[in-house]
Amino acid sequence: MQFIIYAYDGKDAEAPNRRKAARPDHLANIKTRMAQGAVLAAGGILGPEGGAIGSYLVMEFADRQELDAYLQTEPYVIHKVWQEIKVETCNTVVLNDEVIGS
Repeated sequence: MQFIIYAYDGKDAEAPNRRKAARPDHLANIKTRMAQGAVLAAGGILGPEGGAIGSYLVMEFADRQELDAYLQTEPYVIHKVWQEIKVETCNTVVLNDEVIGS
């Protein structure tokens, strides 16, 4: 089952510092999840000035419970970088110029 995750950073003055501090652990976690085949796409959500205000991820898990278990271990959640998370199921049809779904 595929999910698109919209995760928005806190808006307080310390939010950029939390993101910067947690970023190495977040990227290591994403790399691990990529090796497991769970990450289809990921990147930053940018604000009007071009700085990161959140993240988006397209991920594949067996079910919502597995996604929720991932979120409990995600460094950006643990370190309170992401303050608002929205999750929708999705169906990735094209990835890197390749049709992977229907």
